[in-house]
Amino acid sequence: MKKIVFICLCASLLVFTGCKQHKGQKEVIKTIKVDSAITYGEKKTVSFPGKVKAASEVNLAFRISGPITKINVTEGQFVRKGQVIAEMDSRDYAVQLSATEAEYKQIKAEAERIIQLHERQSVSENDYDKAVSGLQQITAKYDAHKNALSDTKLKAPFDGYIQKRYFDSNETISAGMPVFSMISAGTPEVEIYIPAGEFIQRDQFDSYSCYFELYPNRTFPLELIAINRKANLNQLYTVRLRFNKEPDSPLPSPGMSTMVTIQYKPENATMVSIPLNAVFEINNSPTVWVYDSTQQRVNARAIRISEIMTDGTLTVSEGLRAGEKVVSAGVHHLSDGEKVELLPQTTETNVGGLL
Repeated sequence: MKKIVFICLCASLLVFTGCKQHKGQKEVIKTIKVDSAITYGEKKTVSFPGKVKAASEVNLAFRISGPITKINVTEGQFVRKGQVIAEMDSRDYAVQLSATEAEYKQIKAEAERIIQLHERQSVSENDYDKAVSGLQQITAKYDAHKNALSDTKLKAPFDGYIQKRYFDSNETISAGMPVFSMISAGTPEVEIYIPAGEFIQRDQFDSYSCYFELYPNRTFPLELIAINRKANLNQLYTVRLRFNKEPDSPLPSPGMSTMVTIQYKPENATMVSIPLNAVFEINNSPTVWVYDSTQQRVNARAIRISEIMTDGTLTVSEGLRAGEKVVSAGVHHLSDGEKVELLPQTTETNVGGLL
């Protein structure tokens, strides 16, 4: 009996000691180092000097010859579309129109009489054809002389600014000789020149912006208008860009110099790059530990490797998204769903990330 009691006491003591030791054990949380998956093929950018130009810049000229009688604007003045900016002596053209108008009325009346008789079959087809042809000719002449008189007034083709004046009043000019240079008041453009190497990659252009020293804290977004398909004498291709006008935001003026940046599309937007030592195998399948910051745990995830790079990284085509964090050290000592803590980042007071 005493022997049985002794055995029971020993067993109880062992159980108590074992429970005490189990309760005293502390859960070990492993520290891990993580790296973010980054987009493979960072956006390439190139920059070229450019010049701001007016959306439209034209030379304005009379369509007829004669002496200028009035100059109604000055250089730098803003003008509205249709505003008369210069006038030519109209006396000769008014006399010409008056004579043609009288001739027109006479021939028109005669032609109308013959047309009415033709409807009654009272004149021959030949007389009818001559009357109709004569009316058409005099009508064209009459319209041309009306236009000539109207052309003695030079009008602005759009809203804009008078850039330069080439002639003064009382000077006689020929048809087509520029009297003014004018720029439009619309949204200005930027013009740059790119080499053939960039031209052949134009389909990869993604976005455009420009920078001015006068506006050090601003970047102006641009949109593409056109790229000239023929190179100039310097083997450069002209690129025209337009400002994306923002409400209540002043734009640079024509003539200003700028630096234009062209941003390329990412070469492989769906691929990401991660450190090579973040990858291990499970059942012969490439795998990484993905860190869940909310749960502070790691989970195994299979990936597809696209290419192993010479800089110690590899590209992943499937299984990871840019921005996700993967374990990059100690990958062979973790288990799926295990709780972990991050290695503190290196700072000035924590050299080497040891604290």
